[in-house]
Amino acid sequence: MTPPARVRVLDAASIERSLTRIAHEILERNKGLPGLGLVGVQTRGVPLAQRLAATLGAIEGAAPPVGVLDINLYRDDLSRIADHPILRRTQIPFEIDEATIVLVDDVLYTGRTVRAALDAIMDLGRPRAIQLAVLVDRGHRELPIRPDYVGKNIPTSLTERVRVELDETDGGDQILLLGGDSR
Repeated sequence: MTPPARVRVLDAASIERSLTRIAHEILERNKGLPGLGLVGVQTRGVPLAQRLAATLGAIEGAAPPVGVLDINLYRDDLSRIADHPILRRTQIPFEIDEATIVLVDDVLYTGRTVRAALDAIMDLGRPRAIQLAVLVDRGHRELPIRPDYVGKNIPTSLTERVRVELDETDGGDQILLLGGDSR
């Protein structure tokens, strides 16, 4: 059996440019940083949120606060993915009530992860607004969810997968399109 095709879609420099553009779009839409907080979805959304905060800080002179969100208990497919899910810590070191939250994740696909994240955030408080920033939007939505900020749209077939590799979690930055049924 031949291994699935691996095509590099974005390299480290392209990822950095995408995050810089998203940071500028966040500032423009929100007219600055007051009342803004970033929340990264475990696992790869967290370093992306931290990078966005650093970029926003470099532009504005102060970075917005960053939280970490674990959505495992909110997933609608929890029983399908593991008998014993790995629970990570949710840490949001700022007040959610009346804040504008930018939810950050690596890949938007069906929308189910974002739905779980929205449920988790709403259990913690009542934000003024929630916006969604993703590094990759690959389409194929099953729920009516649309990102506010997108690094790269990558049209895929249902059998293809997008793999985001980040220095913080994988030892290097790149986005790969994997063909076939690779997991």
